[in-house]
Amino acid sequence: MEIGLFFGSFNPIHIGHLIIANSILENQKLDEVWFVVSPHSPFKKKASLAPDYDRLHLVNLAIENNPRLRSSNIEFALPKPSYTSDTLIFLREKFPDHNFSLIMGSDNIKSFHKWKNAEFLAKEYPIIVYQRPETEVVPTELEHTNLNINKGPLLNISASFLRGEIKAGRSIRYMVPEPVFKYLLDSTLYK
Repeated sequence: MEIGLFFGSFNPIHIGHLIIANSILENQKLDEVWFVVSPHSPFKKKASLAPDYDRLHLVNLAIENNPRLRSSNIEFALPKPSYTSDTLIFLREKFPDHNFSLIMGSDNIKSFHKWKNAEFLAKEYPIIVYQRPETEVVPTELEHTNLNINKGPLLNISASFLRGEIKAGRSIRYMVPEPVFKYLLDSTLYK
């Protein structure tokens, strides 16, 4: 199987994430996209994250009706902070019949050289880049023969914006999938 790995904190997952995943499924040669919920990215503060299993539950609510989208808690059992190269080595051992591609935003390409084992990742795994608002992708920014720029819709929405709206008591309806909206409405997450 051809699997695209969409790493993120998904704090919370929103329609932008789903639009990206769907666009990549439609435009790339992938069988599935896995949302890899990261318990702690080395580039983010752990204190700002909702509990791991709450974020995983929200991802499951968001993708429950799409058989080509899956969630993964694979990083929950790995050392923290989570490094993509360590996760990919583990996944390669666990799923030797799968081929994995990395899915990342154009904003991450600029800092990709700072990632742990970036040269290994660039050599061993195809990278599918989705455009982020106000961040242009220039293919020469990353010396990689398997770099695919996914042309998809641009949506300027972020999880940090959503958290701020929730904290301020404003509705995030239509910015997150309806099951996620209903769950957060009755939850204390992000309040």
